[in-house]
Amino acid sequence: MKNRRSTPSNKQSKRWIGFAVGGVVLITLSVVGWFFYRDWREEQQAIQRQEAVEERVNDYLSALADNNYDEYITHLNDESVTQYGYTPEELSSRYETIFQGIGASQFTVDDYTISLDEETDEYRLQYTLSMETVLGHLSSQHYETVIYETEVEDGESSQSIVWHHSLILPGMEEGDSVRLSFSEPERGSIYDRHGNMLAGMGEAYEAGLYPMMLGDGEEREEQLNIISEEFNVSVNQLENLLNQAWVTEESLVPFKTVDVGNTPEVAGVMYQRTTDRLYPLGEAAAHLVGYIGEVTAEDIENNPTLASGQIVGKAGMEAVFDEQLRGRTGGQITIVDQQEELKEVVIENDEENGQSVKLTIDSDVQLELYEAFDDEPGSGAIMHPETGEMIALVSAPSYNPQLFSRGITAEQYAAYSEDEQTPFVNRYTSRYAPGSTFKIISATLLMEQDDFDPQYAHEIEGLQWSPDTDAFGNHSITRVNDAESNVDLAAALIYSDNIYFAIEALEMGTESFVNELSRYPFGEDLQMPFSMQPAQFANENEIDSETLLADTAYGQGQVLMSSIHQLVFYSTVLNSGQLTYPTLLKDDSPIQETVVSEESADLVRELLVETVTDPNGTASGLSSLGYSVGAKTGTAEIAGEDGNDTNGMLYVFDADDHTYSFLGFLEGQRSGDVIDQFSPFLDELKPMISDYALQ
Repeated sequence: MKNRRSTPSNKQSKRWIGFAVGGVVLITLSVVGWFFYRDWREEQQAIQRQEAVEERVNDYLSALADNNYDEYITHLNDESVTQYGYTPEELSSRYETIFQGIGASQFTVDDYTISLDEETDEYRLQYTLSMETVLGHLSSQHYETVIYETEVEDGESSQSIVWHHSLILPGMEEGDSVRLSFSEPERGSIYDRHGNMLAGMGEAYEAGLYPMMLGDGEEREEQLNIISEEFNVSVNQLENLLNQAWVTEESLVPFKTVDVGNTPEVAGVMYQRTTDRLYPLGEAAAHLVGYIGEVTAEDIENNPTLASGQIVGKAGMEAVFDEQLRGRTGGQITIVDQQEELKEVVIENDEENGQSVKLTIDSDVQLELYEAFDDEPGSGAIMHPETGEMIALVSAPSYNPQLFSRGITAEQYAAYSEDEQTPFVNRYTSRYAPGSTFKIISATLLMEQDDFDPQYAHEIEGLQWSPDTDAFGNHSITRVNDAESNVDLAAALIYSDNIYFAIEALEMGTESFVNELSRYPFGEDLQMPFSMQPAQFANENEIDSETLLADTAYGQGQVLMSSIHQLVFYSTVLNSGQLTYPTLLKDDSPIQETVVSEESADLVRELLVETVTDPNGTASGLSSLGYSVGAKTGTAEIAGEDGNDTNGMLYVFDADDHTYSFLGFLEGQRSGDVIDQFSPFLDELKPMISDYALQ
């Protein structure tokens, strides 16, 4: 039998074979691992590279969309910028100049793609950009460029966008420029309810200097002084016009636009017919209608689609409806070469004339009401109580809108701005304490209480009263007349008794009174086409003390309302409890909302008529009018430097036909003064509007 045990040499051989196989396997695994790691590393580097490129592109496009050109140029490749002779600051400035010049704004990146060119190993960027311009929407401008990459350290890279001129506007090349040419359309007019022009184009004259007729030396100097005084234009301005290079002895040098009929004969001055934006009512409707003027840098900052040289509405309805009135500007945005030869039309529009606006205002009533103020500061508003149509809106004193549209001088502007009566303030939108006219609201709310008896009389003695409570402190309520000691709702309105309404409000309690006030649109925007803060019955519309509750009930405390607010809130008594919202546009439909019951509204209306017919009523001075009216007076006290000042309020309505409601306000006066001031106007008002207000 043979011995099969391995010999030592065989064992050694097998061991070496095992080592060899293991080594091969280890080497193989190492090689495979190395290749795997290399591929993984390259993939990670590619991902990081892609992410870095995308981050750069996003920052670049964001800066462009935000019109932040200083930021935009930081993403550009420096060499690509400097090779065209720009510094970064100069290129940023050029972008701003070009895009501001064409009114570019609201940049939107519609789409973009980043692709890797495998042959060149370069990333390419393509994107489309849209924007608004002075000529309208410019859409889908296609841009394309290369992303430049450089290694910095530790294998990291830096990315930047290669710049060229076509990144301003597609198709641009070195030496090209962007040009804007535009023509302004005919601006729409503003009309009153009858089609009478409140603002629009009309005939005027252009006054011009005729050098040949000015003489020489002292004679010329004297004549320019005469012209300066006559036309309120400085001598320096006249001389600058005459010194223009194109002026000859036989030139006609325009220096001022004047109205028809205002063409005095002055040596050295000649006139030629022209057209101009006219404001026939002048100061009587300045706050309402406003005026136009040339675009300023501030206008462009607020609305980048505007361009220098355009005419826009600056105030009033001219500003509110500017886009509608202005129409669409016609013209071209083009790219031209160094020889000013046309290369490309970027956008082209035909002009579209503006649309006119028709208001509910009656020009004749507006003018008569303004004249009734006779330079006294205050406001007047007239509304049709059933339709909400505003028939007149007057603020006095006022300013001449024609001066602004033609270019007001520094001296003229200073005269207005330094006037203590503040003619720029719009008083019919400004809020004031209404005083006792507010009792109309309080009366309707009292009537809505189940336990309220309008015939119940409070026994009130003397002119002052305060409840015996610690919360009231030393505060007291004052009434203007103590002739009546048994005061019910009728007497409280007829005599305008503050104490009665304070007692009723305190008995109702703060929570109930505030809840009832919420029937009315305090704190709400009336959606009128001008700025006007909401009415308030208290700061933050919260009554936090008994004294404030008592004062609020008769229109003092922290109550603030404009003339328009008062007409709207008091309209419930003329519409069986429905409140009518105001409107200024003739085509708008009336909007009404039920606030109180018909019974409450009708009783308060009847008592307001008695306030006029009763010989002792606070509005009895209106009893001499040629028709029946109801009214409520108000004298609001406001804290002044030397004691309390007063403002006079007067609410009046046509009692028979409800053709109008009127709110007159005079600063620094009392309600009796308001009656005296406006009685002649009110006597003529109903006949002036009956032809349409009765329909």
